[in-house]
Amino acid sequence: MMIVNFTPLSAFIGGIIIGLAVVLYFIGNGKLAGVSGIANNFISSKINRIDNFLFIIGLVIGPIIFSIFINDEIPFLITDSFPLIIFAGLLVGVGTRVGGGCTSGHGICGIGRFSLRSVVATITFILTGIITVLFIGTI
Repeated sequence: MMIVNFTPLSAFIGGIIIGLAVVLYFIGNGKLAGVSGIANNFISSKINRIDNFLFIIGLVIGPIIFSIFINDEIPFLITDSFPLIIFAGLLVGVGTRVGGGCTSGHGICGIGRFSLRSVVATITFILTGIITVLFIGTI
């Protein structure tokens, strides 16, 4: 079964909102808005702790508010196992620490600054995602 999820208008609007959030975060803190860095700084640093906390809470509350407004169930088709989702999230967190950043930091902020390191990292993230989807699709 193939699910088609082509939503160019909502993707465009979402991209604009993400871009505005990055600009506002930079204006407010003078730092780039990489989610793994924000999460790490929230845990390990006392500087900008409230800002980092609010950013993380916004990431959690945003989809909840969105789901209230659309009045439609959003299918999560990968797994229903919360322990597996939590474990996968922790693996992603460790991977972003080891890899020196995540898609938000490299893909949004780094490419916007013409960072070659960020371009290579983002291409690696995207290719890994494509290979993963192709692999899972064959299982």
